[in-house]
Amino acid sequence: MVISMEREKILIVDDEEMIRRTIIRKLAKEGYHCSEASNGDEALNHLKSNKADLVILDVKMPGKKGTEILPEIKTEYPETAVVMATAINDPQTIITCIKNGAYDYIPKPFSLEDVVSAVGNALIKRRMEIEIKNHFDFLENNQEDHGKEIRKLTLGSFEALVNALEAKDKYTDGHSRRVANIAITIGHKLGLKDSDIEDLRWGGLLHDVGKIAVDPNILNKPGRLTVEEYNHIMTHTQIGPNIVKQVANSAILEIICCHHYHFDGNGIEQKVTGSDIPLGARIIAVADAYDAITSDRPYRPGSQPAVACAEIQRCTGTQFDPQIVEAFIHSKIV
Repeated sequence: MVISMEREKILIVDDEEMIRRTIIRKLAKEGYHCSEASNGDEALNHLKSNKADLVILDVKMPGKKGTEILPEIKTEYPETAVVMATAINDPQTIITCIKNGAYDYIPKPFSLEDVVSAVGNALIKRRMEIEIKNHFDFLENNQEDHGKEIRKLTLGSFEALVNALEAKDKYTDGHSRRVANIAITIGHKLGLKDSDIEDLRWGGLLHDVGKIAVDPNILNKPGRLTVEEYNHIMTHTQIGPNIVKQVANSAILEIICCHHYHFDGNGIEQKVTGSDIPLGARIIAVADAYDAITSDRPYRPGSQPAVACAEIQRCTGTQFDPQIVEAFIHSKIV
């Protein structure tokens, strides 16, 4: 007996026919059902009568640009995942697309394996978001109040996903759990109340959840990252909140979004500085840095705890909040 599995439908939108056909051939071999459009208006007309699970959308096209079409697609078809394709080397454009709902982007010129990877990751995220929506639909139709229990179960499933992703790589295995534990210790040292400690725990466990949409080849690159590669990785701070926004409170979302902010305001796309940065994010920033410095990486061995502490103290007042660093140093984590 042959078991049939229906694969997702993908719409490729690009004004260059050769690019469209090349992508379609590759994705069709992977089992996806593909269609195409040569511009934004054609894509919107296609979506009116043909459901698409995912759209690969070129940023720069004649007529309406991909950046203009993206919000329309996400408004009219919120369950449709969008991956941007761009030859524009502009981090601001990429970040804007992520904020407007794009799951990922593919830089041109791209390899077909990059396309397959981006599509696969985006569809995983889409399935998770649909599952979350189904949880909340269940809540609305259920007379009993199981909200807290379902939120815990859903957050727990995200934690399991993060753990599974990290376990695939010996260099990141256990990272989020260690960050959460360090952050909790700092939080206790600062005298935070139990609810804030619980937010720190979930913020630490989920601070890197957005990396599900980051190219694993870049994450595990055995060498120095290019500016473009670094900016690609940093999009996880924009993607992460969108993944968990329906089940996480504002404090957890702020931690995920802002944990790479610098105390002096010199982080990427940073809008607040100093004590205006959410407290949880300032704590996770120190915990994250300490674990990163002391952990082995493909391109260098981990440093000794004393070395990591010295580096964190060196960056006090610039990258890190002095109050948090002081609590960290005196919390006897090392």
